[in-house]
Amino acid sequence: MALFDLSMIRKAYEKLPQRIAQARALFNRPLTLTEKILYAHLWEDKFPAQPFQRGKDYVDYAPDRVAMQDATAQMALLQFMTAGRKKVAVPSTVHCDHLIQAKTGAKSDMADALDINREVYDFLASVSDKYGIGFWKAGAGIIHQVVLENYAFPGGMMIGTDSHTVNAGGLGMIAIGVGGADAVDVMAGMAWELLNPKIIGVKLTGKMNGWTSAKDVILKVAGILTVKGGTGYIVEYFGEGAANISCTGKGTICNMGAEIGATTSLFGYDDTMSRYLRSTDRTEVADLADAVAEHLTGDAAVYANPEQYFDQVIEINLDELEPHVNGPFTPDLAWPISQFAQAVRDNNYPRQLEVGLIGSCTNSSYEDLSRSASIARQAVDKRLRAKAEFTITPGSEQVRYTVERDGILSDFDKIGGMVLANACGPCIGQWARHSYDPKRKNSIITSFNRNFAKRNDGNPNTFAFVASPEIVTALVLAGDLTFNPLTDTLLNQDGEAVKLDPPTGFELPPLGFDVQDAGYQQPAEDGSSVNVVVSPNSQRLQLLAPFAAWEGTDLRGMKLLIKVQGKCTTDHISMAGPWLRYRGHLDNISNNLLISALNTFNGETNLVQNQLSGEFGAVPDTARAYKAANVGSVVVGEENYGEGSSREHAAMEPRHLGVRAVLVKSFARIHETNLKKQGMLALTFADKADYDKVRQDDSIAIKGLTAFAPNVPLTIELTHADGTVESFAANHTYNEQQIEWFKAGGALNVIRRNLA
Repeated sequence: MALFDLSMIRKAYEKLPQRIAQARALFNRPLTLTEKILYAHLWEDKFPAQPFQRGKDYVDYAPDRVAMQDATAQMALLQFMTAGRKKVAVPSTVHCDHLIQAKTGAKSDMADALDINREVYDFLASVSDKYGIGFWKAGAGIIHQVVLENYAFPGGMMIGTDSHTVNAGGLGMIAIGVGGADAVDVMAGMAWELLNPKIIGVKLTGKMNGWTSAKDVILKVAGILTVKGGTGYIVEYFGEGAANISCTGKGTICNMGAEIGATTSLFGYDDTMSRYLRSTDRTEVADLADAVAEHLTGDAAVYANPEQYFDQVIEINLDELEPHVNGPFTPDLAWPISQFAQAVRDNNYPRQLEVGLIGSCTNSSYEDLSRSASIARQAVDKRLRAKAEFTITPGSEQVRYTVERDGILSDFDKIGGMVLANACGPCIGQWARHSYDPKRKNSIITSFNRNFAKRNDGNPNTFAFVASPEIVTALVLAGDLTFNPLTDTLLNQDGEAVKLDPPTGFELPPLGFDVQDAGYQQPAEDGSSVNVVVSPNSQRLQLLAPFAAWEGTDLRGMKLLIKVQGKCTTDHISMAGPWLRYRGHLDNISNNLLISALNTFNGETNLVQNQLSGEFGAVPDTARAYKAANVGSVVVGEENYGEGSSREHAAMEPRHLGVRAVLVKSFARIHETNLKKQGMLALTFADKADYDKVRQDDSIAIKGLTAFAPNVPLTIELTHADGTVESFAANHTYNEQQIEWFKAGGALNVIRRNLA
């Protein structure tokens, strides 16, 4: 493979010492790694007179690159095509990993995907060719693993249209998941805006041993911080324990930082990163990083007295850390393995394990697969049979080719494992599960990152648990969630009780990585002659029309579309799975708007009352009826609304169907930004108890918009069906620029105006 971006990286490192010196003079104190990277990437090197306030100031940055996966790239590039640029302003890539359904195995699944998705792949390849974007074909691998292998570099800044972009923090990058509109900003050569994050420091001491792996660090942290405890924070890991974790293990930890709502997570540059860079044929990058290594980690004084520099400090002793199993239905329900069996019994979780799945963008490194394979080899040697189905998802073609060469795939095959395509597959609901039954409770366990209800197989009765690949493999042999491989024995085919030994593996392949065809397509030097065609009759792709600008008045006479009860992730707002086929067609994908969200008033999903007709119907149908009648609508929700994926479709769909405002108790970061980018009102209850005042048949007004200003609450006025009126305050986090997005009808309209 070619060495990507070397010139850009060299220039970044050449400027780094001066920028760090400026930041040090500004703060007049030691610096965290987070601060070093952020201030080294200020837009046009515009240093403030005083340090930016954490959690209060919006800051403009200049990311080094953009990464997009195929499901989100469609909408991002459809938007970019209208921006008026001939080429992307920063290095950018598209990775085809989301549209491949796992069904019968890698070869046949890939053939089906290439046939079914031909129109989308051709569109992405041609638009990439035209605008100077690197294109990774279907089968090349999962975006985050391919980025780690080819593009991530210590001290860099990247944004990506996927929440798990944060995986690159394992190579010392500030890598942040965003919506497609944010990617368009950067690709169009504009500044990228972020609320200056607070910082959580996680001090790791000791060294992992036995069954414990890097996955258990983040499973432990998720249990401490919960799914929203990292919102508005960057998590910076440090300490001797951090140095004892491999580069890909660091990536695993950073990857699942998305599950605590963190803006991103990262580690300082160390020998593990240098080894990984050299192993992936980036010796020149490692040499450059070694030369500025002091700037690629936090200052020693910071790590010696972390309470003085971080907003919160967590300490974990890796010597004492147990393997964890998290779930079901949420990634922050953390169980140490010693307590998990009892939790299964106490909570009546289905004890029989039906499927174990390893791999995904979170855990598909050579180290992960080699450690899991050591357990598979034990099973053969100790005459054990797998008691559950077992699937393996390599993270990239480079990893797949290398583990096949080294006999690791053969080890899995000997215990009945099925190797899936180098793609997201079951992790995002792209899984044609063989034993699907929507009425039967069952348990699966994965080494993935998310386990929301219906996430993997569409079945609300599937209890999904998350663990390390090693623990998943052991539990597959047991077929029983109460099995603890650290202490328990299994009966083999001869009736003998045998105990599994702790897994062993390799940080990096002893014979080096290898690959025949990595799946990369270089864009044209001059794309002006490349023709991008979107059929007007396509059911997969649809050219975008600009959203309408604000009408200049307060919003009145709106109806409640749905008042959501409980957890509402982006999966609830815009389901994945089979709906992924419509990610490039806004009108078609909008037919899944909020169909999985629970209606407070009847406890049902996808059943709301149309206040114009009085009839009950599906959420998208009701929204379309309001839109046809020129009546705006409002969505009301609870805490951490929009957690999970970065998918901007969850913001574009309500905008397309006439929703004017989303009013909730609190937002997940990415979703709040996505709503703002699409010209919608993202509001929070000033008093969360006001959520209870909203009735099904209210007429809703939002007042104060003619004087819309930062830090000034708006007023919600509810006119109930009995004629009574209630008003309360709604807060917002809009700054002056974001208010302009609202007035213009969306950020993209502002970009078009500025580039005209």
